[in-house]
Amino acid sequence: MSDREVLTGGGVNEVVRIGATVRRPTGPWSPAVHGLLRHLRARGFTASPAVHGVTGDGFEILDFLPGEVSNYPVTPAAASTEALESAAELLRSYHDATVEHARDVTGGWMLPARAPVEVVCHGDYAPHNCVLDGDRVVGIIDFDTAHPGPRLWDVAYAVYRWAPLTAPANNDGFGTAAEQARRARLFCDRYRLGAAGRSGLVDTVIARLHALVDFMRAQADAGNAAFAGHLADGHHVQYLADAAYLDERRAVFDRLLGPGG
Repeated sequence: MSDREVLTGGGVNEVVRIGATVRRPTGPWSPAVHGLLRHLRARGFTASPAVHGVTGDGFEILDFLPGEVSNYPVTPAAASTEALESAAELLRSYHDATVEHARDVTGGWMLPARAPVEVVCHGDYAPHNCVLDGDRVVGIIDFDTAHPGPRLWDVAYAVYRWAPLTAPANNDGFGTAAEQARRARLFCDRYRLGAAGRSGLVDTVIARLHALVDFMRAQADAGNAAFAGHLADGHHVQYLADAAYLDERRAVFDRLLGPGG
């Protein structure tokens, strides 16, 4: 089929584009994700793909969102200030659109709900799961890790990826600690994160990275080849190094994050 294209950049799943739609493998969590995506459309949030059903062989059919998706090291567009600001604004809009749904849903997600439940977290809000039009973030993809939880849990990982809050040895990152902290503040400003969220941001990023490593190890132990490959490649070592770096430089980040609204 001439309009069939395997999309690059997927770290876990192979995604195939067929015309204006994509096919992705489903899992036990897919019904919950599809309910979320339908809720978003019903609320008028169009930056996420619409669901068009599931094939007989178990692949979900979703809208293809046109634009560019960055891998790592991030592209100049994804590293731009406009991308950072628009990513924060879009995450806020997404979260706000999920508040009602977060109160109504129960289980069925890949990841367990985390208290206090305020929104449905995307779970992996990063350049590799956002679609850019030029330097502006206009779309969100890959909701497999969505789950109910607090706003800060999602914001923390988003700031980690977009600022980025990475140690100097991490080739996926860039900037000095002060530069990263200023970008983190700008993300928080555009998201409209309040004082309590900012004061807990560094600790939440550290906790989020440790939780990610725990999840990777559990998935690998359960026979997930993709996550076993990530461990073999040392991804967990880098996440833990980034967490240690944040702990060591927390004074810089705490000083520059600002008071919030």
